[in-house]
Amino acid sequence: MALNADEIMQVLHEISPVLRRGWIQKIHQPTVHTLVFEVRVPGQTHRLVISCEPETTRLHLASRSQPNPPAPSPFCQFMRAHFHGARIDGIHQVANDRIVEIQATGKEGSRTILCELTGKKANVLILDAERRVLRDLAGQRALVGQLYAPPAAREIRQERTPVRFSGIADSLFPVSAAIEAFYQRQDAAREIVQAKELRIRFLKKSLKKQVRLIEAWRSDLSRATAYRDYAKYGELIKANLGAIAKGADHIEMTDYFDDRLPTITIPLDPMKSPQGNMDDYFRKHRKFLAAERELRPRIERTEQDVCRIRQELKDIEQGTWIPAAVSPAHLNAFSIVRATTDKNQLAADQRHGPFRRFTSTDGLPIFVGRNARENDELTFGLAKSDDLWLHARGTPGSHVVVRLSKGTDPPPETLRDAAMLALLYSDLKKSGKGDVIYTRRKWVKKAKGQAPGAVVVTQDKSIFVALDRHRLDQLRGRS
Repeated sequence: MALNADEIMQVLHEISPVLRRGWIQKIHQPTVHTLVFEVRVPGQTHRLVISCEPETTRLHLASRSQPNPPAPSPFCQFMRAHFHGARIDGIHQVANDRIVEIQATGKEGSRTILCELTGKKANVLILDAERRVLRDLAGQRALVGQLYAPPAAREIRQERTPVRFSGIADSLFPVSAAIEAFYQRQDAAREIVQAKELRIRFLKKSLKKQVRLIEAWRSDLSRATAYRDYAKYGELIKANLGAIAKGADHIEMTDYFDDRLPTITIPLDPMKSPQGNMDDYFRKHRKFLAAERELRPRIERTEQDVCRIRQELKDIEQGTWIPAAVSPAHLNAFSIVRATTDKNQLAADQRHGPFRRFTSTDGLPIFVGRNARENDELTFGLAKSDDLWLHARGTPGSHVVVRLSKGTDPPPETLRDAAMLALLYSDLKKSGKGDVIYTRRKWVKKAKGQAPGAVVVTQDKSIFVALDRHRLDQLRGRS
């Protein structure tokens, strides 16, 4: 729930005297609808958060820093150009409404940061000295150049509701601390809900693929089972090669493998020689043995995975499910996945080439280059500075990138998934095991004067992995 007018009055009473005459030294935009100003006052730096998120519209001082995207948005760039180094002359509430004006003086003179903290219609507008709109957070181009319309004329009032924040004792800014704690709890609850929704989609997609794989393998096994007795047919033909006429389509002979010694009819391919028919029967029996050896364990393992997936879906439905770990690191991991499944991000990924694409055990996207050109494009085009980068040590192979966000470490299973893919798509595949180096993308540089894909890596670590058929089957099932 957004701050109401009385709560805005309450927090402004606390922070206005502190920020007045302060200097804006940094401006960040951690999310599309959130701005953070670092304001320097003698002896201290304060973080002023202005959120226009529809459900959590608010303004307060923050005790914790927020992740800063590697590339600023156009609006953030505009704010930095006009307000970096600006002095805050005053902060006040407009007409006891959910409107806050921040007057600042910068290199271009007087400007106003006008914050409409009005829920779904929340916005931040930049006004010049004549109160004409220069730009706004929501990107409403029709407003640019227009005189700012007063709140009463635009009908964005709110019904009075009780004040919820009495303040946290022993805090330097009690009201801000209470507001920050409240919305952190809301954000955490929302993160878990979103994590559940994401996990359900991921599990259902995985379940569908795993069931489809089981059905295909069972079909292959069923066909191969028809060749169970073909070794016997091959041996009987072998014992009677001289008795089979060329072009015959069957042969009748005594089945010496049966104590009753019955006469059986063995079909033959008239287009093949007796030797060719014998070889066919032996080859098909080997196919049966291979299917028994490989498909049955594969089906059993995947059936166990299906049971685990169904149990996890049941746990989510019954409300007993908890994310892998309800810690900031894991919640950040879920946030990464949401960010990378955002439509705009997916569109950007598509523009940067096909690559091989997988989803890790933890639901994180993994990209694998197919050749030198794709390696170069993946590492220096698609990958961001804090993404995880991997490559098999000391041998030609694919570049592997795991999408991460700033300050987030890859979960251990995701690291092992990505390392195994780096091993699989390298010359170390022949040995089936080896070292894989990994680092942040920012520590990978192009090798000057070398062919595309050649890199120089610093600050890397390594992990030893061996190819695991079961893990690779799961990754392929999620690709």
